Amino acid sequence: MGRVSRSVTSLDRTLTALADPQRREVVELLRERPRAAGELARLAGLSAPAMSRHLRTLRESGLVSETHTGLDARVRVYQLIPGSMAHLKDWLEETERLWSRQLLSFKAHIEKTKRRK
Repeated sequence: MGRVSRSVTSLDRTLTALADPQRREVVELLRERPRAAGELARLAGLSAPAMSRHLRTLRESGLVSETHTGLDARVRVYQLIPGSMAHLKDWLEETERLWSRQLLSFKAHIEKTKRRK
């Protein structure tokens, strides 16, 4: 599998995970600090099973990690994985550069056409 294929697969997983507004809300909450699953469910207004499904998707996409507290192994704490969205940022920057080049070329073409008239 080439570099592009791996990158697209990772990008697809990230975009799929972030496509859901409730998962984006979880990411926003985790930007502040790590949180227990129960706290995330309460703050997002979701049932524990629904939150569990969202957290599984975020874990499988590589955006969040799970740890257990030392006091109670049943309590799962989630946090964002540093740098986990770097490939998304890179893709967005490259896409923006492509569009900027295309628009600059189009602008140059229009100005050249105007001068000919």
